[in-house]
Order: sequence, then C-alpha cells, then structure tokens
Amino acid sequence: MQRTLVLFLVGCLLVACEPSKRPVDRSLTLGAYTTPREVYGKKLIPGFTQAWKVKHQEDVHFQESYLGSGAQARAIVGGFEADVAALSLAPDIMTLVKAGLVEPTWSQGSVQGMVSQSIVVLAVRAGNPKGIKDWEDIAKPGINVVTPNVRTSGGAMWNIAAIYGAVLRGKTSLAADKASASDLMKRILANVSVMDKGARESLITFEQGVGDVAITYENEVIAAKRAGRSYDYVIPRATLLIENPVAIVTAVAKKHGTLDLAQEFVAYLSTADAQRAFAEFGYRPVLESVKAEHQASFPAVEDLFTVRDLGGWDTLQTELFQPGALYEQAIKK
Repeated sequence: MQRTLVLFLVGCLLVACEPSKRPVDRSLTLGAYTTPREVYGKKLIPGFTQAWKVKHQEDVHFQESYLGSGAQARAIVGGFEADVAALSLAPDIMTLVKAGLVEPTWSQGSVQGMVSQSIVVLAVRAGNPKGIKDWEDIAKPGINVVTPNVRTSGGAMWNIAAIYGAVLRGKTSLAADKASASDLMKRILANVSVMDKGARESLITFEQGVGDVAITYENEVIAAKRAGRSYDYVIPRATLLIENPVAIVTAVAKKHGTLDLAQEFVAYLSTADAQRAFAEFGYRPVLESVKAEHQASFPAVEDLFTVRDLGGWDTLQTELFQPGALYEQAIKK
C-alpha cells in the first residue's frame, strides 16, 4: 500500500514538471510588388495562417515588404531575406533564378507559377470627359498620361508591352510593324507627365488629380471603384493579359528553416479559397473552376493577347527593354 502511494506521488510530480505544450510560433517573410498589398494583408495571409494553425497547431507570423516589382527583385538579390517572392512578372523572378536564390523549376505545376491575372487598361476621369477609347487616343496632343517607370515597375513593363502588342496585332489604324509600334510609344510617352516608381504609386498620383488617363492594372481600378473612388476605366480593343508569378526563395527559406512553410503558402495561393480572394480584389483568377464562377464579373476583351503571342519575355526584353532598344529610344524622344 505504501509503495503504491509513493509511485502515485512520483507520477504526479513528473506530470506536474512536464513542460506545457504551447503552439510553436513560425515566421515567414514575403517580398511582393506594390499592387496586391491589400489582398495579401486582408485575405490571403489571414486565410493561410488560420489553415496552417488548424493543420499544424502552429502560429505563423508574416513580415511583409512591398516595392515596385523590379525594385523588390533587386532588393532580394541585394540581401533582403524574403522567403517568398510575389512579383509582377516572370522576368523579375528570373532575376532571382539567375542569382541562385530561386529554383529553375519554379514555374512547373498546374498554374505555371502564376497565381493571379489582370489586364492592362486605361483609367479615366468619371464620365470619360476626354472621350478616350483606345491607345491612339492617349497619343493625341494635350492628353496628360500617367504611367510608372519601367526601370522600377513591372506594371510599367506590362503597359509598354500592351501598346507594342496592340500595334503588332493590327488592332490600331497604324501599320502592324515595329516602326509603327515605336512611333505610337513615342507619342504616348511624350504625353507622360509623371513616372512613379510603382503601379500603386502611379494610380495614387492619378487619384490626386494628376493626368487625364492612367495606364494601369484592371484590378487596381476595380478595387478603387469598390472603395468609392470616382473614376472609370476603358479597355482598349487589344490589350495584354497580365500574369503575376510567385516563387519560393529557396536559398533563404532553407537558411531560415521555413521551406515547408513557404511551400505550403505558395501552394495555398492557387487553391479555390485564395483564388476567390484574388477575384474579390479585382484580379482575374487563374484557377479554371473559380474563373468560371467569376466570368460575368469581368468585361470581355476583343483581342486579349499574352506575352507568348509576342514571342515571350526574352524577345520583348531584346526588342523593347534592353539598353538602346525601342523603349529607350522612345523615352529619349
């Protein structure tokens, strides 16, 4: 009897001394371009952290950084330790691949590394007082245009590629050749009054009363209108499909011990719940099932083309954006 009592007391003491099992806190750093700040902060990150807590009994805390896409890519290469990069366009992810930070296989999978889509549109003042309908309208003398800087902003690169492609596809009154595309770019860029560092800053400038038209992402205008901003947007007859990539910065995630967390977060972004969140904030979903659900929410485009229709990003970098190419020639004019 006495021996049994001693064993019971020892057992109780061991239980009392055992450390309590608290949920483990994990941290993930997101380096993103400026435009999706709200959808990540208000929907995607809270949705993921809740799902992770249910599945793993761990709390996850995010550190977030938002810059123009090109600037963000350079920051990560320069030492900013982001575990996940959510950028505007594939060439900025490829900058990280070339630096040995992201795996070359980042674009494999069902959505090819893309988690959201949009299109290039023209934001105009309420009622469209200048009667802007298409690309050539914003090349007319006296039209004040706002667009971001190609050297820092992925959005700016989408804008220029959209103008270039619309001409090459024969959807303007100009000849469908590179000389005509270059001429239209020159005339539009001659009307640009402000070039901000990123797409979000550029639209804020427009909201502050600068410009007759802003070349921008469709999702930015949709979100602004839902928030009560009093301006509209016009879809050119031919415009470019914007495809936004996300990739794990593998070298950093391994260093931080967050590779499993980063992998699951990136996978979460292409789930139906995450795609519906993107759609709520004006992005066109990449997941076919969610795309069908929201088809009526987005206006049709007469000629919606992709970067691949223009030869791919390598071709566009050579023809448009490298030093001495068409964009640099146009901006000098």
